[in-house]
Amino acid sequence: MTNRTISAYLITFLLTFGSTASGMTFFQASDQSDPLLTLGGKSIDKDELIYLLSKGNNSEPGTPGMSREEYEENLDLFINYKLKVREAEAQGLDQSEEFLREFESFRENLKAPFLIRNSLEEGELRKAYARMQEIVRASHILLQFPANASTEDSLIVLRMALKIEDEIKNGGNINELAVKYSDDPSVQANQGDLGYFTALQMIQPFEDAAFSLQPGEVSDPVLTDFGYHIINVKDRQPNPGQVRVSHILVRIDENAPNGEDLAKRKVADIYTEIQKESTVWEDIVKNYSEDPSSSQKGGILPWFSVGSMIPEFEMAAFSLTEIGEVSPPIQTRYGYHILRLEDKKPVDSFESMEESIRSRILRDSRSTMIQSQVMAIQKSRYNFDENEENVAKLKSELSATSKNDFAQVMNEKDLARDQLFSLQGKSYVAQDLADFMNVQEIPLATKEGIFDAWYEKFAASVLNEAEEADLEANNKDYRMLLKEYRDGILLFSLMNEQVWQKGLMDSVAQKAYFQENIQKYQWKERVDAYIVKVLDMSQVDAARKLLQETTLSDDLISTFEKSYESSNSLAYQTEAGNLEYAEHPVLSKADINSTYQEIEANGHLHLVILGEKTSAGPKKFEETRGLVIRDYQEYLDKSLVESLRKKYPIKINPKAKEETFVALNQ
Repeated sequence: MTNRTISAYLITFLLTFGSTASGMTFFQASDQSDPLLTLGGKSIDKDELIYLLSKGNNSEPGTPGMSREEYEENLDLFINYKLKVREAEAQGLDQSEEFLREFESFRENLKAPFLIRNSLEEGELRKAYARMQEIVRASHILLQFPANASTEDSLIVLRMALKIEDEIKNGGNINELAVKYSDDPSVQANQGDLGYFTALQMIQPFEDAAFSLQPGEVSDPVLTDFGYHIINVKDRQPNPGQVRVSHILVRIDENAPNGEDLAKRKVADIYTEIQKESTVWEDIVKNYSEDPSSSQKGGILPWFSVGSMIPEFEMAAFSLTEIGEVSPPIQTRYGYHILRLEDKKPVDSFESMEESIRSRILRDSRSTMIQSQVMAIQKSRYNFDENEENVAKLKSELSATSKNDFAQVMNEKDLARDQLFSLQGKSYVAQDLADFMNVQEIPLATKEGIFDAWYEKFAASVLNEAEEADLEANNKDYRMLLKEYRDGILLFSLMNEQVWQKGLMDSVAQKAYFQENIQKYQWKERVDAYIVKVLDMSQVDAARKLLQETTLSDDLISTFEKSYESSNSLAYQTEAGNLEYAEHPVLSKADINSTYQEIEANGHLHLVILGEKTSAGPKKFEETRGLVIRDYQEYLDKSLVESLRKKYPIKINPKAKEETFVALNQ
């Protein structure tokens, strides 16, 4: 069952389930910390009732608050709900393996929105989506580091990048300089021009720099995993969204001496043919396009946005403005294309793109950045104090070991008790790190050695535990939500076992309940009837011919329905059966002793044929089994509540009760 299901069930339960019962006593409050009530000696705070009822209250501002009568009813339902949770705990359902597994799963989902990481991720999501409203065109020069670069090598590359930056700012052409200096493998094809792009299409440091520049501005050297970049923004425009085009491709035969001329002549002839009014685009595509993946589908390509296609193709596609507009031939590295615009749409809403943006952010360097920020905030908040001297020593002594040998080497060098850090006054030592590594199955390593990776992972784990403990102890909203779901699982388990499944599966008990309450399952006077509601008055005479001067029978019904279903299925609506007539909207107006009659009801003419009458009397169990099961389950629920009210004495604090009522009406 999903989180949403239990939450919805719990609110529904509070509003609809439970039985009003007596057996409650009252005690006087001694101070404000007294509970709202106790059930069998277990205290329940007023905040829990306020939270649940406020969560279910969707009234508009300015509307009247909860009445006394509504409050008393909801308090009574709340008590019934808490009694069932109390009983589930008494039965040990909160210690079952199934409960613990399910609750832990819910806890993982529930805590996510409250964690520091979530707010940082949300900020990155919003920033990325805001950037997606624009497209940027930029050129760049990339200067890569040599293999196994030293610090001096890095400084040499940086000085070169600064020199090129000055040259551009003094009037140099970045595209010409890119051909001369850039280590980007595509530079010979694009002269450093990257075309248009938007958020999440470049690595983060490059994107950050590009979106901080205005057209004509040149960046300082930007460090990425590829090296240093000099970026020159050429243009910024509103994002045109997405486009869908179909195309015709004519490839260039590079093995033919005049391959390009032949392709150019062929695409020109195709373009001329397309201009004729009699031409069918799909036929031209099928006959002439050399793109095997799209030629049999009218040349249709998937939707794409800026930065998804090669620049020449993309610019031609986005330059088309009218649906059905065809571009002149354009050349790309694949050959010559003719494009037709099929559709356009703006940038999707944030809500529809949120999960896609999140997935992309968590796959790039932003994820590492977010994790670093999370740890920095956690360290500050929870008084993380690293023993830098010991950490440096442990790194030096243990980095060369493997995960399997880590504990042994640590003990041989007598390092187990060396402190790594303290957190909220608690000290963590090397042995704690070794224990942590021992229960982890995923191997980790870094260029520097094993210690760095495992120490970082261990510190992050300890900090996360501290944040979660702080969340549960000090965040009231989270604590209430967690309790709601915990109690919801217990409530569902108890009700499923003692009410729902028992009421559904125990056929012997169902029949016994049916016999004991037979007076609830009685037919009123009935009559066999066939009612034809005329929807098309032009067809009324045809119906009359078939129904007048006849006797009600299965053959009559079958003949009539076959006659109109095949010729005019919307002319009539019919109802047939042994029907209670006293309160029926049509039969209540009928003469029960007349075989055929026509009755006006609810603005429609009804043709009615009546047969045998049936006296009032008890229903058969099979005729009302669904209703019996529902009633029996309600009986089981009521009986359960009554037994629990006897088992767990209820004491209500009048002062806290009144304070709760006031709080709910503020």
